[in-house]
Amino acid sequence: MAELNRIESVPSVRGHERTRYQVIVIGGGQAGLCVGHYLVDAGIDVLVLEAAARIGESWRRRWDSLRLFTAAEYAGLPGLAFPGDPNAFPSKDELADYLEDYARTMRVPVRLNTQVDALHRRGDRYLIDAGHIRFDAYHVIVTTGPYQKARVPSWGSQLDAKIVQIHSSAYKNPAQLPPGDVLVVGAGNTGAELALEAAAAGHRVLLSGRDVGQVPSVMRIANGRLFWFLATRVFTVGTRIGRKIQGAVRAGHSSPLVRIRSKEIAAAGIRRVGRVVSARKGKPQTEDGRELDVACVLWCAGFSLDFSWVHLPIFAPDGYPLHEQGRVTSEPGLHFVGLPFQRSLSSSTLVGVGRDARIVADWIASRVEPSAIGARTALTPLRA
Repeated sequence: MAELNRIESVPSVRGHERTRYQVIVIGGGQAGLCVGHYLVDAGIDVLVLEAAARIGESWRRRWDSLRLFTAAEYAGLPGLAFPGDPNAFPSKDELADYLEDYARTMRVPVRLNTQVDALHRRGDRYLIDAGHIRFDAYHVIVTTGPYQKARVPSWGSQLDAKIVQIHSSAYKNPAQLPPGDVLVVGAGNTGAELALEAAAAGHRVLLSGRDVGQVPSVMRIANGRLFWFLATRVFTVGTRIGRKIQGAVRAGHSSPLVRIRSKEIAAAGIRRVGRVVSARKGKPQTEDGRELDVACVLWCAGFSLDFSWVHLPIFAPDGYPLHEQGRVTSEPGLHFVGLPFQRSLSSSTLVGVGRDARIVADWIASRVEPSAIGARTALTPLRA
């Protein structure tokens, strides 16, 4: 088996890079690797395209202290248990390493350093443009997730240049924070975690955003066994309560606090302030007209939808793909895996992505003949 960090050549045909496949998966995160594993098992000719230079890179880029909300017991993908203590909550780097190992162990063919610029269709095949290369396939599975663009309000540019602004996607640790007060905008899980970290580093912290509540303590018993049961089996598109939650997710409502308790925020001396809605005289201003004198703003308002590279008429007015359990009925051969609440509340998590990936992979396998190419031993990863 190829060593993970060895540079492999992309499978070729008569000396030229091979670009035509039965199935192409766009995105090499947990969703892409999971559906890739099922397709490889079915003998389907598949290639996963990953923009980063290394599998798991999107996790490695996140802040240093980040740990999963999911215990290792539930963090493993189909076919490979997460290593170590099942009751531990893995770090972001441990998850990234696991994803690399998963791709290698499951022999999922991944082409790294391949940023997809456009997806469109010609006749019965989908065309995928990635730099100077064009791939094509009968079936395409998009697993990038919808939220790709860091969200910062337009008035952020009106803040005084002396105020340091850091989006959560660029935050690593408190060493980046200047001396003085810190305003955290967004009171969901990310905002709460970074607010506590800033407070522990000695900063006076203001937390802006509505109180999102918290997951009841009973849901956290036995590594969240009850919560994950409900999130996977009950809160689904097939139940009334599931559809209600799905609507809230699509409307952009923040999830309740999972690991952090509201009393921890108060005990850390973090002061809640009203929703910040504008800038006045170079300072953040709350909806009740109060100006906040701070040295730094940590933007924890999440990410915006960005499927601008998909040039197909498949989206609802709110920007979400129109699909049935991941299958786009208006574009035969096009699928999604890893969308928020694709089929259940757990769809975009390590716990639930395997179920959704299996549905899509089975659908494709029922329509594609196994090939000699698809049955070969896969090279993992393939580097551009």
